[in-house]
Amino acid sequence: MPVQAGLRPDSAITAPRVFWPAAAIISVFVVLAVALPERLGDTLTTLNDTVIGDLGWFYVLLVSAFIAFSLWVAYSPLGRVVLGKDDEEPEFGLKSWFAMLFAAGMGIGLVFWGVAEPLNHFASPPPGTADGEAAAARAAMDSTFLHWGLHAWGIYVVVGLSIAYAVHRKGRPVSIRWALEPIFGDRVKGTLGDVIDVIAIVGTLFGVATSLGFGVSQVGAGLAYLGVVDESSTTLKVLLIVGISAIAIVSVATGVDKGIKWLSNINMGMAAALLVVVAILGPTVFILGDFVQQIGSYLRNFFELSFRTMSFQGEEGRSWLSGWTTFYWGWWMSWAPFVGVFIARISRGRTVREFVTGVLLVPTLVTFLWFSVLGGSAIYREMFGEGGLIGEDGAVSTDAALFQFLGGLPASGLLSVVAMILVIVFFVTSSDSGSFVVDMLASGGDPEPPVWSRIFWAVMEGVVAATLLIAGAVTGGDGLSALQTMAILLALPFSLVMIGMMVATGKALLHENWLMERAERRLLAAEVAGEVARVNGSTPGPIRDDRPRSRPETKV
Repeated sequence: MPVQAGLRPDSAITAPRVFWPAAAIISVFVVLAVALPERLGDTLTTLNDTVIGDLGWFYVLLVSAFIAFSLWVAYSPLGRVVLGKDDEEPEFGLKSWFAMLFAAGMGIGLVFWGVAEPLNHFASPPPGTADGEAAAARAAMDSTFLHWGLHAWGIYVVVGLSIAYAVHRKGRPVSIRWALEPIFGDRVKGTLGDVIDVIAIVGTLFGVATSLGFGVSQVGAGLAYLGVVDESSTTLKVLLIVGISAIAIVSVATGVDKGIKWLSNINMGMAAALLVVVAILGPTVFILGDFVQQIGSYLRNFFELSFRTMSFQGEEGRSWLSGWTTFYWGWWMSWAPFVGVFIARISRGRTVREFVTGVLLVPTLVTFLWFSVLGGSAIYREMFGEGGLIGEDGAVSTDAALFQFLGGLPASGLLSVVAMILVIVFFVTSSDSGSFVVDMLASGGDPEPPVWSRIFWAVMEGVVAATLLIAGAVTGGDGLSALQTMAILLALPFSLVMIGMMVATGKALLHENWLMERAERRLLAAEVAGEVARVNGSTPGPIRDDRPRSRPETKV
């Protein structure tokens, strides 16, 4: 969703220097993937087994630092700074703002993993989990809440807050480079800024492509489960990418106010309906009780989970961490420019404190409810019901888990069709809105980039997802591991950009707060001088209040 901000002359100059290098890098990757799929697959497997396995501690420490940074800027005096002009009121009311934050927290990932992740952790608990089904179930939900809770949204806070400050407070174009202006100054207008934006574009495109890979894998599994096709083959997944990307191209070509907005409203309504129906048809009392208890478990174990690197679990722990936590932190970082632009767009006029509190809490609570309803119900069926969601070999069919779960509920056929439509619509909205944001970044912050370039990025997202699925399948995998590996690897350079964004935003907000405090001291001194003058019978001069304004905050 574009940010309506006035463009600086710099944007027209930087656009070609960003668009073409980013397009070239992705195109070269696609050509290599098509020409040498086995070589690419082997390379990705090697990188997954070596480099990614060694990144766990860094990602864990960095994401925990994002949470600490978010809480510091929100609940220190820095939190009163307005993301806009002084005394500017929020562009959207609190109710609408919360609803849009809820929309930002939903996507293909939640539909894909809603049942599959808790079940996977229950069937194969994280190394170090105590024996027994109850302990495995609690560890499964704790790990799921860790991966989808405050840490994920702490990543988005860092990027979204930096962009919102640069765009709304300083009037800069929508571009990642301007978030780093407080530490690099005018150098962000040159090659350094170009490199930053190219990293953001390439990382975001691969992050969206990963989600598209999950989406078509689930749609294929659903078609196979319903008997429409014999099996969910790689060919079927590629054909699904082509077909659904074509719909996304039509949507992104019509713009935000038509196609994207219309589809977003549909998928939000369908997701809410599915959640309510499953909660009613499933073990309702258990779901509500588990939701309450799980929040307490998550808070109680928050610090232990936040810094869990499984160093004493050996290779098993290293493998689990890289396959789950490290993947998620890399995936969220690759999505951060996309989601950051969205939440920055809707947060004009909010204070930093309102922004951080709302972005951290609202989507997190909605996500927790989603996993409690779907994942909690699935675990309940395994522990107290007829089971059948975990194979005799202890494996979970990740792609088909949602449809297998819905198959045990009344009106299972209808629910499965609704779920499949939901995945497809989420697929389309992720592709069209993702390509729109990528195109804005590639066009120097243009809030209305050309239609042809929007279509170009929508096509590239589908092509990247297809080529990675093929490369993974050629080496004997399911293709998703290749997508996961690329998401983690490309998040690494952007994680360095995010560190810079933290430093830049902290520096800018400290300066803003210093200006406020200096103006307050001057005003106080002038008021004291005026009172003394009145007591002495002289006429005091006018008192000028030159403090940067901060309006009263809306309670979140």
